[in-house]
Amino acid sequence: MTDSFQEKLVGELAGIESADLRRTVREVASAQGAWIRLEGREVLNFSSNDYLGLANHSALKEAATAAIKKFGAGAGAARLISGSQSPHHQLENALANFKGTEAALAFSSGYAAALGTIPALVGTGDVVVIDKLVHASLVDAAKLSGAKLRVCKHNDLADLARLLEWAAGQGARTLVVAESVYSMDGDLAPLLNLVELKEQHGAWLMLDEAHATGLYGEGRRGVAEEFGVADRVEVQMGTLGKALGAAGGYICGSNELVDFLRHRARSFVFSTAPMPAQAAAARAGIEVVQSAEGEERRTRLWSLVDELKNGLIARGWKLPVVQSAILPLIIGGETEAVALSEQLLERGVFVPAIRYPTVAHGEARLRITVSAAHSPGDIEKLLEVLGEGIEEGKSDA
Repeated sequence: MTDSFQEKLVGELAGIESADLRRTVREVASAQGAWIRLEGREVLNFSSNDYLGLANHSALKEAATAAIKKFGAGAGAARLISGSQSPHHQLENALANFKGTEAALAFSSGYAAALGTIPALVGTGDVVVIDKLVHASLVDAAKLSGAKLRVCKHNDLADLARLLEWAAGQGARTLVVAESVYSMDGDLAPLLNLVELKEQHGAWLMLDEAHATGLYGEGRRGVAEEFGVADRVEVQMGTLGKALGAAGGYICGSNELVDFLRHRARSFVFSTAPMPAQAAAARAGIEVVQSAEGEERRTRLWSLVDELKNGLIARGWKLPVVQSAILPLIIGGETEAVALSEQLLERGVFVPAIRYPTVAHGEARLRITVSAAHSPGDIEKLLEVLGEGIEEGKSDA
C-alpha cells in the first residue's frame, strides 16, 4: 500500500470531519425493537424503519430457523446457476399474490432491485425522469442505465409535465421513477395525477413503495392500492426490510416484466441468491401483514403517529404535514443536528441526525420513525426528553 494512497484517504476523511459529516457505525447488541441495546446501554429507539414491529416477531424467527434447518445457511450460487431454492419461489408467489400482480422477482436488497431493473428497461437514447428526492439507489440506477437523465422538482406536476412533453418530442422511451412515500420528509407522491400525466405522454412508471408497503390501502399493499392505481403502474418496487420485517427487495408486475428481468437484471443474474432463511422470513412477514394481526398493528401505528404529532406541535415543534410514520424535525446545520441527537441519546433516546449527502446542505434533521412496537409511554418519553430544555430547531427559536 503506497503512502500516497493512505495520504489521499487521510485527507478526504479530514475534509469529512471538518464538515461535521463524519459517521460512525454504532453497534447494537440486541434485536430491533422499541428498545435496543446500543453500545452497552438500553435506549428507546426511534431510528428504525421496522414500522409494524415485525423484525423480532416470533413467526418470522421461526420461519427463518426452519428454513436454515431444511435448506442450510447459504444458497450456493446465483439462482440461474445452481438452481433456485423453494423459499425464493414461495416468497415470489406470496409477493405477487399480496401485490395483486402476475409475478414478482426477489433481490438481495432494494438497492439491488433498483440497480438491476432501471438499466434493464432503458438505455442509450431513452429518457429517465426522476423526482428530486428519490432514494440514492434509484439515482444511481438511472445514471448507470446510460439514458438521458432529467430531474423533476419534488412532487411538482407542472415540472413533470414539462419534462414529459420534452421527452415525447425526442421520440424516446421514457421511464418515470418516483416513490410513493419519501423517506426523509415522509410525504406522499401525488400518485393519481402522476399516473394520469405519464399516461398522457406515453411514459412508463416505476414506483418504489419501500416506505408504504404494509401501511396503506385496504389490503395494506401500499399507496398505489390506496389511490386505486396499482394496475396502472408498470413496475412496482419495494423492500422486504422495513414494514415486512426481514431483508431484501422486490419487483412486481406482469409475467413478461419479471421474465425479462430474469434475463437482463444484472444484479439478479450475477448475484448469489439471498440465504433461504431471509426469503422464508420475508414470506412470513407478508403473511402477518395480511392477517388480522397485521391490521391491528397498522391501526396501532397510526394512533401512535397521531399522538406524537400532536405532542410535538403542542410543544412548539414545526412539522410538515404528517402523512406517514416518518416525522422530520428540521434543524438546518449539520453540527446543530448532531448535537441535538447526542443530547437525546444522553437522556436514553436514540433519534439519528440525518445530514448531507442523505439530505441537502442546510436541511439536516432528526428523523423520527414510529413503530407499532412502541407504546404510548414510549411516545411520552420522547416528548418529555425533547422538552427538557432542548431548544435547537424549535419553531420559536
